[in-house]
Amino acid sequence: MATPYSQDLRDRVLVAYDRGVPTSEIARTFRVSPAWARRLKQRRRETGETGPRAMGGATVTKIDMELLGRLVKEQPDATLRELRERLGNVCGEPAVCMALKRLGLSFKKRRSTRRSRTVRTWRRGGKNGRTVNATSTPAV
Repeated sequence: MATPYSQDLRDRVLVAYDRGVPTSEIARTFRVSPAWARRLKQRRRETGETGPRAMGGATVTKIDMELLGRLVKEQPDATLRELRERLGNVCGEPAVCMALKRLGLSFKKRRSTRRSRTVRTWRRGGKNGRTVNATSTPAV
């Protein structure tokens, strides 16, 4: 994940603005985008803030994590829609997906039986990348 620019860099950019240096020159000198430099200057003017804002997604969840964990244990193959309905439709399906990730759960199915002995009838990698029938001979 990307990290915010340091406070030192922010202060140097703002000092350059205060001295009247144009945005394009500031961007070249400090190796930042002109848009970022302008937004930093605008934020200082409008709110007085110069520090980086908090990063990351939503920290508040409407989902009862314990209930979600129990629902998954009761029916491990339930879909996101089914889980959402059982939770009482308090959120959207993406929120259920993120909550499952926080719990360390996924929809990846693990094989409980041995792999099938059947073989693929088609294989990739024929001439020019086209699909070739495994039982036929590839064109030369």
